[in-house]
Amino acid sequence: MVEESIEQRIYELVRPYAGTYLFNLKKVELTPDTDLDSDLNIDELEVEDLMDNYFEKFNVARDNFKLQTYYPSESFSWNPFKKSPPIPVPNFTLLMLIESAKAGRWLYD
Repeated sequence: MVEESIEQRIYELVRPYAGTYLFNLKKVELTPDTDLDSDLNIDELEVEDLMDNYFEKFNVARDNFKLQTYYPSESFSWNPFKKSPPIPVPNFTLLMLIESAKAGRWLYD
């Protein structure tokens, strides 16, 4: 089935960025609900590389994709006692990559 093929190919693309659990060397399970940031802890530079590969390999038009939507810049303060409030970010899941690959363009804001 074509849809499963796209899903599996996306998992194969993401797998090298997903790493393994530190203590038991078990591979992280990838599902459509897996979040690139909160579940896989992929940093901004790695996800930028991943998404460049994704758009090229799956021939997905970038349209309105902005990495800053999912990895916003944090404000910096020299004051060690001043804590910035957490910045709310939308989910950035493998399902988003799968659905956009099927559509041929980035479907999310």
